[in-house]
Amino acid sequence: MNSSCYSSSLLWLISNSGMPDKCCDALRKAGYQSEPATVQTRSEHKPAVILMDSDLGAGFIEQIQLLSSRFPQAVILAMVEQGESALAGEALRAGASDYVLKPFQPSQLLRVLGQSLALRNSTGDMVVRSRAGLQVLQLAYRAAQTPAAVLIGGESGTGKECLARYIHQVSDRSEGPFVAVNCAAIPESMLEAVLFGYSKGAYTGAAQAQAGKFELANGGTLLLDEISEMPLALQTKLLRVLQEKEVERLGSHQKVNLNVRIIAACNKDLREAVSAGEFREDLFYRLDVLPLSWPALRERAEDIMPLARHFLHKYGQGESFSFTVEAERALLSYPWPGNIRELENVIQRALILARSAIIDIPDLMLPDAGQGRAANVLLPLSQPVAEKVADGLQASRQRAEFDYVLQILRQHSGHRSRTAEALGLTTRALRYKLAAMREQGIDIDRALGA
Repeated sequence: MNSSCYSSSLLWLISNSGMPDKCCDALRKAGYQSEPATVQTRSEHKPAVILMDSDLGAGFIEQIQLLSSRFPQAVILAMVEQGESALAGEALRAGASDYVLKPFQPSQLLRVLGQSLALRNSTGDMVVRSRAGLQVLQLAYRAAQTPAAVLIGGESGTGKECLARYIHQVSDRSEGPFVAVNCAAIPESMLEAVLFGYSKGAYTGAAQAQAGKFELANGGTLLLDEISEMPLALQTKLLRVLQEKEVERLGSHQKVNLNVRIIAACNKDLREAVSAGEFREDLFYRLDVLPLSWPALRERAEDIMPLARHFLHKYGQGESFSFTVEAERALLSYPWPGNIRELENVIQRALILARSAIIDIPDLMLPDAGQGRAANVLLPLSQPVAEKVADGLQASRQRAEFDYVLQILRQHSGHRSRTAEALGLTTRALRYKLAAMREQGIDIDRALGA
């Protein structure tokens, strides 16, 4: 057996003082094969778990960094003294999966170990390799084990809805429904009816009774996305529903009991919105029980290529595609202001433009990458020829961009707001784009009908 073998039961204990006998007994009964070790230990098996004791002294954090790099598949659990919360935070940033405070009971150790192992084995559809992303998933997994409300922050396009779905999937509500509502995408006059439902005749056009999103999510999870866009008057009604755990449809006095976990998401700082009088303070504290912040893609560069390859597989229609080394460098160096949504759109576009199974820089059409490649091509040419080449490249990119916009419009049956979201644009930016296309002689209505 070689040193690359992995043992799902092997646990390394790296400590100067050792482990209490009762903890050793509990680990053995739980099926762990515990062995004393050091950072230099070489074994024919790789450990599934590494317990790191802060009694190692000044090199504690450095040893965690070394081991997390050497055994990326292992759960590293830091054992720190009471009052060493700062050290525990450093351990997490260095690569530890979690920590326990000494002295601890065997049941506490086993519980934290179980949660960390479950997280490592249950990322579901989440494509996360970065330390920052895994730490958020760890907190999300903990949050999922409680019924408390969760507030997810982060820039647009970071995957807040995906994180909400993950929380639902690893919770005890996973068999129940997951219902998502984008509060910014629904007209203010309709949002109350969409959330709470309505009875027949509640308002003009209400020809039949309709359950609201709260009722549809009963027994499961309700995501209120872009909650900062909810009108203040409706925030008051939402707060009452959350407090009373019951809802009344519009036009009805019959109460429906609710058993729903609430997850709210927002790309703004809700505390600032509260200070500005744009969001109710009492509702904020009702939602901000377990806050999570999803880092921007530029802050977790280790996730860029795994995500890019995931999207290649997802949209490649069973074909085998790959990136050139130059394309990978371009993807890694680009700042991704639109985050994961922008990356997904770029990969979809590259698959449309690619002339072979190998994706290269021109296929990506990244602004910085495109400029860099154009500069390399134009440098040896005379000025008049260079200008012609540049004009040709720009026209070619523009045609490809317009074709891509039309394709996405067709996919969404001409619906502007859904198309803008799929493209990672605001609806205003999409309007400008369509106006530019019309100026170039493109009949959009005719193209959609084709």
